[in-house]
Amino acid sequence: MTEVRYDWTQEEISKIYHSPLLDLIFRAATIHRENEDYAEVQISSLISIKTGGCPEDCAYCPQAARYNTGVDVHAIMPKEEVIAVAQKAKNGGASRLCMGAAWREVRDNRDFDKVIDMVKAVNAMDMEVCCTLGMLTESQAQRLADAGLYAYNHNLDTSEDDYKRIITTRTYDDRLQTLDHVRKAKISVCSGGIIGLGETAQDRISMLKTLSNMPKHPESVPINALVPVQGTPLAEQPRVSVWDMVRMIATARIIMPKTVVRLSAGRTEMSTVEQAMCFMAGANSIFAGEKLLTTPNPSFDEDMAMFQLLGLTPRKAFKNGRPNVSKEIKEMSINEVI
Repeated sequence: MTEVRYDWTQEEISKIYHSPLLDLIFRAATIHRENEDYAEVQISSLISIKTGGCPEDCAYCPQAARYNTGVDVHAIMPKEEVIAVAQKAKNGGASRLCMGAAWREVRDNRDFDKVIDMVKAVNAMDMEVCCTLGMLTESQAQRLADAGLYAYNHNLDTSEDDYKRIITTRTYDDRLQTLDHVRKAKISVCSGGIIGLGETAQDRISMLKTLSNMPKHPESVPINALVPVQGTPLAEQPRVSVWDMVRMIATARIIMPKTVVRLSAGRTEMSTVEQAMCFMAGANSIFAGEKLLTTPNPSFDEDMAMFQLLGLTPRKAFKNGRPNVSKEIKEMSINEVI
């Protein structure tokens, strides 16, 4: 069985990343197959519960208020709409619902109260609930945990050295601090990055080093390919090669063997064969549904056809156990939280 390590060096990861592609895929696939459920893929659905108007300056993001990208600003969704979307996603095979809000940080106000109610409602549907809401304090993370939040997504995006080129409105340490608050609240950590931002291979490797050297590896690591959006500073970036995606996924699988590695944004540009290479290299999670926040994504039907062809099976919710929430929350029915 592969040893789980937390002391990978830049040089070790670089050697893995730059190894001959077929050797890299074979090594990653071998490690992946040490898990008896290697053909099991977690399906998540991502919805934007509050869209646009974000004060941050993330160079890739169409939801930043300072860019003219054609994204309509929408206030927070009603809980009933979220439940309807969650039910559709569950019917389509998703076991996790991730709710994203275009905020810089969570504020203790009525909108956060609404998010807490949404978390309770989706949790009562026997779906894992994930949120991505920006920066969190310790008390806010604990409040989400108490409501039954299963996972929190907060991506590093790129390396610490490259970060200031992409975002200036918050620091890399801000990102890491939020992840620390999430971990202290015993919420599972979802954190990865984006490739195709104009970063170097060493930036990619450095980001993987940061993730793999955490005291506990993130339970989920999304690998996103940039989807360039007109109006953002990175609108003219060339599409990233599928082989770069395969290298990132395979390297992540080797250095974080127990982590769920998610093939995330950019799948609409990939053929079934290219996605199959990503699964071979160790990807065992996808986002399904027509949209990822504001960018296109393959439909549930397309993904189910691909799963059947490749012999993949959807992973059930709460495979690693339910979060440590109060008995009252655990025993809630969906009718009690609507």
